[in-house]
Amino acid sequence: MVGRGFLPKTLEGGSVSNFWDRIKPAAKPLSATDARLSADGESLTLTWDDGVTTSATAQVLRQQCPCAACVDEWTAKRTLDPAQVPANLRVLQMQPVGNYALAFVFSDQHNTGIYPWKHLRDITQSQG
Repeated sequence: MVGRGFLPKTLEGGSVSNFWDRIKPAAKPLSATDARLSADGESLTLTWDDGVTTSATAQVLRQQCPCAACVDEWTAKRTLDPAQVPANLRVLQMQPVGNYALAFVFSDQHNTGIYPWKHLRDITQSQG
């Protein structure tokens, strides 16, 4: 027997009502609509779904890496010394991670960080 009320119902006008949104509505998470590396890999520019454009240097991205090699998993204390990240660091590659993050390969060969959209929004600066 098919349980009624657990499947989305098509509402008048053709829209679909999501069961979980009716139970606990959630704000749509912020995400980038465009991500561009500069030609030299020195900086990343993001355009967000709210229209804001932000950017960060490769050095800042690397200094703020959220991976377990750069942040202690138990204490959340940063273990990477930001002063040890060279100013001339570059991003060699950028890859999407699902619909929620970006991953980078840096010129120092570090490649284990997954940068969720919220973290990227926090560490990038508005272009005003």
